[in-house]
Amino acid sequence: MRRRQFIKLTGCVALSIAAAMLASLAAQGQQLQKIPRLGWLQPSPPTSSFYPPFYEGLRELGYVEGKNIEIVSRSANGQLDRLPELARELVALNVDALLTSTDQGLRAAKEATPTIPIVVVVCDSLDSLVASLARPGGKATGLTCISSELASKRLQLLKELVPGGSNVAVLYNPEDHNKAAELSQMKAAAMKLSLAVSPYEARSSEEIDAAFAAISGEHRQAVVILSDGLMVIQQKRLAEVSLQNRIPAMFGFREFAAAGGLVSYGASLNATYHQAASYVDKVLRGADPGELPIWEPTRFELVINLKTAKALGLTVAPSLLATADEAIE
Repeated sequence: MRRRQFIKLTGCVALSIAAAMLASLAAQGQQLQKIPRLGWLQPSPPTSSFYPPFYEGLRELGYVEGKNIEIVSRSANGQLDRLPELARELVALNVDALLTSTDQGLRAAKEATPTIPIVVVVCDSLDSLVASLARPGGKATGLTCISSELASKRLQLLKELVPGGSNVAVLYNPEDHNKAAELSQMKAAAMKLSLAVSPYEARSSEEIDAAFAAISGEHRQAVVILSDGLMVIQQKRLAEVSLQNRIPAMFGFREFAAAGGLVSYGASLNATYHQAASYVDKVLRGADPGELPIWEPTRFELVINLKTAKALGLTVAPSLLATADEAIE
């Protein structure tokens, strides 16, 4: 009896150990199956043409949504004042990293969390929001189209397109904290080119219409539109209203010229969002965002809409046309 009891007891112990091991392995398996969750805070509508390149970049890095990455997004649909609320929603979902864009998006993300890593796409150098470009510090890093550094080139191009123009309007959104510095660079560049610069503010689509009415009424001969979240969202409207008011207009992204604007010069938004995938990948793999240098573009596109130039009565010099990356007819 004692021997049989011992064998029975030993068997029970073995079963208990096996069950415990299986439970442990199952728990480990669940941990291994946990996939990273990315929160995407979108200032622009989710249908924006420059978002798909980000997904393409992820696929090239081996990510398959639902298999080894989960993406939860919240879009402000152009209502930038909603960004803080949407950022808090994403943080409450326990995301592993945040992706956003614009100065407003970054500020909303940083206010919503001091701990979750942030990758941001912006139009300027982020000097006001990170410690340095080489070592951002804190929990945010990202990519910039260094729009403000192109002030001189944009004015020079406008001067070539509008040879008799000496008084140029600059349209910007003062809600973007980087625009004051960019406006200063624009004024400095204008002095060197013997141009007068007149600033105009717009915080909404209605204010854009009012600003163009003022620019036209005050006989400004051309306008440079400074890139930020609002202006990117309103690219089509900007193209329309500049043509309606017969004002030659320069913007930072080719989508503006494609929508009927006269000319654009700047980094490719598609290429920037494609590159953003590699930064998200690094952060999700554990890289310290404070140690990831801010990415800056090395190539800039000049796109001229010849149909719009003709409608404005402008002749594009062959030498300028030869330097364009694209001429839309």
